[in-house]
Amino acid sequence: MWRAICLLVVLAVPAQAQGTVTAARYVDLSTEYGHGALPDGEYSGLEVTSTSGTHRVRLEGQVFEDTAPRLADLDGNGAPEVVTVVSQFDKGAQIMIWTLRGGTLTPVAWNPPIGTRHRWLAIAGIADLDGDGRLEIAYVDRPHLARVLRVVTVWRAGDDWIVAPVASAEGHTNHRYGAPDIEGGIYDCGQGPEIVTADRAWRRSLATRLVDGRLQSRDLGAYSGAASLRCD
Repeated sequence: MWRAICLLVVLAVPAQAQGTVTAARYVDLSTEYGHGALPDGEYSGLEVTSTSGTHRVRLEGQVFEDTAPRLADLDGNGAPEVVTVVSQFDKGAQIMIWTLRGGTLTPVAWNPPIGTRHRWLAIAGIADLDGDGRLEIAYVDRPHLARVLRVVTVWRAGDDWIVAPVASAEGHTNHRYGAPDIEGGIYDCGQGPEIVTADRAWRRSLATRLVDGRLQSRDLGAYSGAASLRCD
């Protein structure tokens, strides 16, 4: 919950400045959490560049555990939000979405953490997977253990943000423990946007669509490396 998030915010612009986010990156490598799922470790800071300047936030009691932040216009207002993966020291990973409010980098939406320390999730991509006009976030929940593909949808209602589960399917992964990259992603393989992952044993490549609230997978062939998890 937001009350459990302890943040030190450092701004390089006046508090009244807003601006549109143009770039984001993780900063300040940290060894406090010590999970090691990614070779570069985890980060305590997030730096966002906007048309009004540079904005930073630093976490305490949790870290950013991800390859890179992602920018996506989740509320359709023409300005992107920043999508991150945050790991709480005692509860593991969760998706956390940030925006600029009055020039301050602020978390506005998140899903529940996995619930256990050193349990991670790997984002596959962000797209309108079912054609309803809203963006969905696809990710693999515990890609080294549970290997569950999950899809959540995100939308804004006034000042409130909602992150709601849509569908899930077992038997997917997109990351090997200690590897620098998340493999696969969301591609148009000829049938609209599909989530491309490996099967749980890293033997087959799978393309998964969101249809009528369910995930439907098809086999793309043998897995033979990261290139086999693409179809663009």
